[in-house]
Amino acid sequence: MPFCEVRNNGIKLFYRTYGRGPVKVLLIIGLAGTHESWGPQIRGLAGTDAPSDGGGDSGAAAVDGGDDNESGGDGSGIEVCAFDNRGMGRSSVPTKKSSYTTRIMAKDAIAIMDHLGWKEAHVFGHSMGAMIACKLAAMVPSRILSLAVLNVTGGGFECFPKLDRKTVSIAFRFLRAKTPEQRAAVDLDTHYSKEYLEEYVGSNTRRAILYQEYVKAISANGMQSPNGFEGQVNACWRHKVTPTEIEMIRSTGFLVSVIHGRHDVIAQMYYARRLAEKLYPFARMVDLHGGHLVSHEKTEEVNQALLELIKASEMKVSPEDWTNLPTKRPGWISTKFTLVKNTGGGSSVSLTYSILERLHIILLYFFSVFVLVFEYGRKAIRSLKPVKVGASPT
Repeated sequence: MPFCEVRNNGIKLFYRTYGRGPVKVLLIIGLAGTHESWGPQIRGLAGTDAPSDGGGDSGAAAVDGGDDNESGGDGSGIEVCAFDNRGMGRSSVPTKKSSYTTRIMAKDAIAIMDHLGWKEAHVFGHSMGAMIACKLAAMVPSRILSLAVLNVTGGGFECFPKLDRKTVSIAFRFLRAKTPEQRAAVDLDTHYSKEYLEEYVGSNTRRAILYQEYVKAISANGMQSPNGFEGQVNACWRHKVTPTEIEMIRSTGFLVSVIHGRHDVIAQMYYARRLAEKLYPFARMVDLHGGHLVSHEKTEEVNQALLELIKASEMKVSPEDWTNLPTKRPGWISTKFTLVKNTGGGSSVSLTYSILERLHIILLYFFSVFVLVFEYGRKAIRSLKPVKVGASPT
C-alpha cells in the first residue's frame, strides 16, 4: 500500500494516484473524509478510478471517454493524487490536539508532493481540506498552478452554521450518533440538500439509496476515532487566513475557483463569497444548487468548473477575464458584509452590519457552549454508578 512518511514526526499518510499525464492535481479532503470521498472528481479528472500506484483495487474501471480527459486543451492527461488526512482513514492518528492545525496538515500535503516528485500542482480542497489548501497556497505559492476551494469558510466561528431548527437538530443528532446507521442518517442531512434527497431514482428516493451506501461505507471503514475527530475539529477551529497570507496568494497570480452549494448547512456561502472577494481579481465564484457535499450532488457542474480552471491556468488566461466578481470601484468601502457606498449615511450602515455580525458571533458562541455542556453533562450522567445501600436496621 502506498504511504508517505512525514519527516521528523513519524506520521504516515495513505495516498492513491490515478491517471497519467503531465498535469498534476492534488485533492485534499475535509473533516472525517477519506481519499475515496473524491471519487466523482477522480473519475472526472483522471478518467478512471483505478489507482495507478500499483496497489490498486481490482474492481475499479475506466470511465467511458476517460482517455480524453482535458487539461490545457491539447488532450494531455491528468494525474490525480488523493490522500487520507492525519486522523482519518489509513493515515496515522496523532493523540494530541496540538498535532492538528491546518498549517501542519498543509505541510503533510507538501510532503505528499515531495514524495511524488511534483514540483507544481493544481490544488483542490473541500471544506477543511479547502482551509488546508489555502494554507498550502500561502506557504508555497510558487508550487501552486491553480487553487479550487469547495464549501470553504475562514475557520473559527465561521465553521458554525446559521442558527435554525434544522441545524440545531443536526448538531444534536451528530453528537449522539454512535452506530453506522445513526451516523449515516445525520450525514445525509448534513451533506445534501433536501430536494436532492427527496428525488426518486427508479422506485426509491435518493435518501434510501444513499443511506444504504453510507451505512456500508461507514461499517467497512469504521467510525472516525475520537482523537482523529477532535484533532481535525481543533484544526478547523484554529484556522485563519491572515491578510498577509491573502496577499501572498494574490501576489503569485494563479487563478482561483471558489465553489459552493447554496444550501450548505455547515459552511455558509457568505464566508466563501467574502474569501473570493478578498482574492479579487484572481477568483471566480461558482454558486451551485446543492449542499455541503456539492461535489457529489452536482458532480457534472463541479467537474466542469475544475476542468475550466485547469484549462484557463494552462492557457494563461488573465485574472480580469477569469473573474466573475463585480469590479471594485473607488468611493466604495468594504465592510464585513457588503460593499457600502461612502456617502452621507454610509458609516451608519457599515456600523449596523458590524454590530449584527458581532451579535451573530456571540449567539454562535453561546450555542457552542450549550452544546458542549450538554454533551459533557450527558457523559457525566452515564458514568455515574448507583450506590449500593445496605438494608435498614429497623
